[in-house]
Amino acid sequence: MRMKHMTTRTFLARLGALAVALALASAPAWPQATPGGPAEPPTAAPPAAGSRPTLVPNAGDPVDVDEVTLPAKPVAMLSGSATWDEGFDKLKAAFGRIETELGRAGITPAGRPIAVFVQTDDNGFKFDAMIPVDRAPPDRPTLGGDVRFGTTPSGRALRFVHKGPYDDIDSTYETVTAYLDAKDIEVKDSFVEEYVTDLTSADDASLEINIFALPK
Repeated sequence: MRMKHMTTRTFLARLGALAVALALASAPAWPQATPGGPAEPPTAAPPAAGSRPTLVPNAGDPVDVDEVTLPAKPVAMLSGSATWDEGFDKLKAAFGRIETELGRAGITPAGRPIAVFVQTDDNGFKFDAMIPVDRAPPDRPTLGGDVRFGTTPSGRALRFVHKGPYDDIDSTYETVTAYLDAKDIEVKDSFVEEYVTDLTSADDASLEINIFALPK
C-alpha cells in the first residue's frame, strides 16, 4: 500500500532531526548497489552490545544514501505502542525486556537492536522491537513476557543514516521524505530503525541510527 502523504509527514515530523546533505536534483533515481554479506557468527561468550554486527556489514554514510539488501534474520521480538513523547523510553524498555528474556533462555544476541514502525498517527505509533539471534529454537516459538521469535524485514532497501540525538531525528526523516518524493519512489508503510550505538538517552549526541526505507 502506498504511503499516504499526510501520514508520512506526520510520522516523519514527529520522530526527531539531523539533516543529511543529499544532491537530490543530480542524484540518480537509485544509488549504486552496495554488496551485502553475512554477519559474523557469535563467539562462545556473549558479545558486548557495541560489538554486535549490523544487518549490513559496511557502515552507512550520514551525508549520502545507498541501496542495500537486508537479509532475513531470526529475531526475538516484542510488539508495543507509544505516544511520540514517550517513544524513546518505550523502545529502550522493550529492548531491555527482550535482552532479559534472551538471557534467561541462554540465547545469545547476534545483532543490533531494531525497531519496525508498523503504524503511526498524530498521537503515537505501534512498533515491533527486535534483537537478532543466531537461530530461533525450533521447539520454542515464544519466550516469557510476550517475547516471541520472528524475522527481520528483508530485501532491497534505501539506507539513510542519522547521527545525533534521537530528539533531533526529524530532520533525517524530512530528508527521507524529500528524497523519496523527488525520485518518485514508492515504499512500504513500515520504516525500520537499526540502532548502531546503544540507546542511552534521547539527547545523546553520539547516537547513530540506520534508517531503512523498503521500496515496493
